[in-house]
Amino acid sequence: MRVLILGATGFIGLPVAQAFVRAGHIVYGQTRSAAKAKQLAAEEIIPVVADTQDTASYLPPLIPKLDAIIDAVGGTDIRTLSETLLSATADAVKTYRSPTASKLVYIYTSGTWVHGENRDEAVSDGSALGAMAELISWRPALEQRVISNPNLNGIVIRPSLLYGRSGSILSLFFRKAHTEGKVEWPGTPGGRLALIHCDDLAELYVLAAEKAAIARGQIFDGTNDINESTDAFLQRLVEISGAKGPYQYTTPTNLFEKALSTTSILRPYLGRALLGWRPRKAGLLDHLDIYYKAWQASEGLL
Repeated sequence: MRVLILGATGFIGLPVAQAFVRAGHIVYGQTRSAAKAKQLAAEEIIPVVADTQDTASYLPPLIPKLDAIIDAVGGTDIRTLSETLLSATADAVKTYRSPTASKLVYIYTSGTWVHGENRDEAVSDGSALGAMAELISWRPALEQRVISNPNLNGIVIRPSLLYGRSGSILSLFFRKAHTEGKVEWPGTPGGRLALIHCDDLAELYVLAAEKAAIARGQIFDGTNDINESTDAFLQRLVEISGAKGPYQYTTPTNLFEKALSTTSILRPYLGRALLGWRPRKAGLLDHLDIYYKAWQASEGLL
């Protein structure tokens, strides 16, 4: 397969690109930075240096020969960008792709926060969505646009809270513990964390693309089998970071913190049943000392 990763140097995009390379595929990685292009080339990823929004500069020459596009972009204006990328890709397929080619696979990265707040009942990939945080309330409509687009084999993957390597969102809390000696979390006690290691998540993208004939039109929750206690995570972070306890909960002060405070009890099945996906990395609590040191190393603190 020939695969284009949009946002290929990001916390999701880079492990996904590396996983496709390991699986033997030809991988193009979009980045805005010439310096990061060298990093991609060193990983056997073909750099595509372009602003993500400037689709006219990179989609026309690639669309005729690609088998899949992975939208793994991030940023503060992600709603507009995600909508633009989907529309631009569908239009480029109609204009530049041969009718004899197979449908282009398009994998959109959403998130499990769309399941909303529910501390009582387990939900899975196909569960109806409840009231969700304002920050991501636009995502379900875009998910449906992806999987129903007639010009694409659309697939949605919803990662849960990521861990491993440089830490993703958890790095915010690692840094505060390290620099200020404080462990805090927005929300209230008793919550649960739906989690996935970035490398396990990357394998889900590869399987979904490779098995697009059966994965198309589906929405997959990318999360571990077990949700972990937020209280236990915070206590363990106090212990391994040397922060001053006890840990504390804070009142969410912005849309991001309100979304982060969401608790959903997730029991995904579709990726396991349909694609044979099995997360293999140790959970966050079991190896938090290793994951904390990995973050320290990524920050040059070791």
